[in-house]
Amino acid sequence: MTQPPDLATALAELARLADLSVPLPPGRLVGAEDGREPLLWISDDPAPAGLWAQLHRAHPHSGLWPLLLSPLERGAPDYRPWLSGELYPTDAAVSELYDPAALLRTWWRTGGGEDGDDALGYGDDDEELAAALAPYGLTWPGTAPAAAVPEDAAGREARGLADVLQSVKDVRLGLVRAGGGAQALAVCGWSGPANHEDDIAKIAAVLADWERRFGVQVVEVGFDTLELSVPVPPATLAGALPLAAEHTAFCPDLVFQGTGSLTAYAEQLVGAHQWSFWWD
Repeated sequence: MTQPPDLATALAELARLADLSVPLPPGRLVGAEDGREPLLWISDDPAPAGLWAQLHRAHPHSGLWPLLLSPLERGAPDYRPWLSGELYPTDAAVSELYDPAALLRTWWRTGGGEDGDDALGYGDDDEELAAALAPYGLTWPGTAPAAAVPEDAAGREARGLADVLQSVKDVRLGLVRAGGGAQALAVCGWSGPANHEDDIAKIAAVLADWERRFGVQVVEVGFDTLELSVPVPPATLAGALPLAAEHTAFCPDLVFQGTGSLTAYAEQLVGAHQWSFWWD
């Protein structure tokens, strides 16, 4: 696999692209707490409207994946985790060693805990848990089939991105040297799902699989939140249910601290061009 250029080289390429109307606002390079080479560039102020989309289009040339970066607490000077040293990078290539389907199956069974824990890590009442996970119950249903590529793929991708971009306001822009959004999260060392899964390479492996199967794109990242654009959402509840099972394995709080049932969550996915995740 071809490695993207180092961050400095990529930023230099982006500076060249500035002549093509992709200017960067004032910002800084940010590294990990151990002082290793910079992990990302972050703007000093909220990103101007439309800049994420411009940089996204420039990604094939620049090698820099744009992320909208939200803080844990708005107005705080440390803009956690992005300026507070709470970034723990890993080699993005490690994520390619994991089987995404096997990870989801394991999380469904253990909730990110050790083997032998209760299913999804919530309680010991199998009957109550099975009811919340209906129609699948405690049995992992397997992964959802890949989305069909529509004739108007470009238009659907634009619609998905527009829905996410309209929902995210007044946050800073980040640029990460990476081949895509899933890889960018591993490279920059995001640890948002740590209470569920503390190996970001595993999280990135599943996200990369969703990029391939469903065309999703990572747009916004917070302290423990994640927003993805979805070009081809499920059109029916039957189509949404297997996706909901994957999401529940990936982020159990969506159901067990959210909708209360997998079916209720699946209903929210029908026609939705945005997938939102949060970990308590």
